[in-house]
Amino acid sequence: MLETLNRPKQAPIGNTGASAVSVKNLHIRFGADDSSFTALSDVSVEIPAGSLVTMLGPSGCGKSTLLRTVADLVHISDGSVSVHDKTPRKAREGRDFAFVFQEATLLPWRNVIDNVRLPLQVGKREAGVTYADPEALLALVGLKGREKALPHELSGGQRQRVAIARALVTRPRILLMDEPFGALDEITRDKLNEELLRLWQETGTTILFVTHSIPEAVFLGQYVLMLAAHPGRVKEFMKVDLPHPRSLAMRDTVEFIQVTAHLRTLLGEC
Repeated sequence: MLETLNRPKQAPIGNTGASAVSVKNLHIRFGADDSSFTALSDVSVEIPAGSLVTMLGPSGCGKSTLLRTVADLVHISDGSVSVHDKTPRKAREGRDFAFVFQEATLLPWRNVIDNVRLPLQVGKREAGVTYADPEALLALVGLKGREKALPHELSGGQRQRVAIARALVTRPRILLMDEPFGALDEITRDKLNEELLRLWQETGTTILFVTHSIPEAVFLGQYVLMLAAHPGRVKEFMKVDLPHPRSLAMRDTVEFIQVTAHLRTLLGEC
């Protein structure tokens, strides 16, 4: 129930269709001269447009660094990254992507609806661009009726729903998610995993999702990108051949367990 996408050394991996993100021979180094540290080395990968790709790997393998490089938050030492054929900076300026962090980072003095509206009130709004309706997004993430609530009145899971709605309000083509459910309890995390799959299927947004959880990576991922560490590099890019729609009961199937076992073996080799 899985398909490994093999490739020649240094060649991008992914499907042959349109790419949302194209990474070619990427090197990320921090520091200078003898004190420099290589976070990513010769990373090449193609992220198919409209896909949900989860990223796994040991601590220090560069998962978050790769995500932040796509988001124009990290300087590229060598190689290239393009986001829908734009540089990360041009993509950021064009609001082609949005970022969801592990913490919801809501403004505590603004209520739910005003937090969702925030991206529409800062930065440049392009003429002729239609943005999403904040109230409709809150309904989509299951928070209809909580528009006037303040962040401290919400649970951790509800705050993350607000953060996701806020990220979607500009209609980004790509959603970058850095362990957004990592700090939540298991029950809330499971529910948000199901809701994220539903949102992905309804919006068609490309999603890059960093996680340390193998079951979460398999349950969410249409593809799994495994990175090895020291330095960070591509270990494997794998298509997860499990049917949609997915339910939590799928995690008890033989097929699901086989995929997680394969990834656990790979992780042990990283």
